[in-house]
Amino acid sequence: MNSRIIENAIEYIKTLFADKADGHDAEHTMRVYRNAMDLAGQYAECDKEIVAIAALLHDADDHKLFNTENNANARTFLGMQGIEPETIERICDIINSISFSKNKGKTLSSLEAKIVQDADRLDAIGAIGIARTFAYGGGKGRSLEAGIGHFHEKLLLLRDLMNTKEARRIAEERHAFMEQFLKEFEKETGAV
Repeated sequence: MNSRIIENAIEYIKTLFADKADGHDAEHTMRVYRNAMDLAGQYAECDKEIVAIAALLHDADDHKLFNTENNANARTFLGMQGIEPETIERICDIINSISFSKNKGKTLSSLEAKIVQDADRLDAIGAIGIARTFAYGGGKGRSLEAGIGHFHEKLLLLRDLMNTKEARRIAEERHAFMEQFLKEFEKETGAV
């Protein structure tokens, strides 16, 4: 794995997300990167460099955060690293397969895409997912109840959408934690 490119991608992400604190930030990206590398370690046939770069750049052009087209931020960074055009396309294909809303019902063709998608989805559930939901919602002026709605629209669905065995195992624990949180929230708010 080319550690220079990985280090450069980490620095790029820190700069790109320097003013973000809504759950889509450099810390989120680094958790996704670590999740992805842990999952990739389960598969000898996995191209770990592709996974690492795609995980680090997965939100570089997120439509909720940036007004870019055709993965402009990711492509600019990758081009500056001297990465071959075919590899840039492969990485951008993976990045484009991550979004929950844009990829409903789609089956991913590569192991690398499955791993990065799972890594991102794991960061959307459990304790971190709960915190991110309310950080993002608060930044958008949404109520706590609107945040709870997000659990039912997306978060509680993710456990059953994991692609890899290890991600499914981790998701079970995180899903159970979210269910317990929702029960406690309902109890405390009298919404039962």
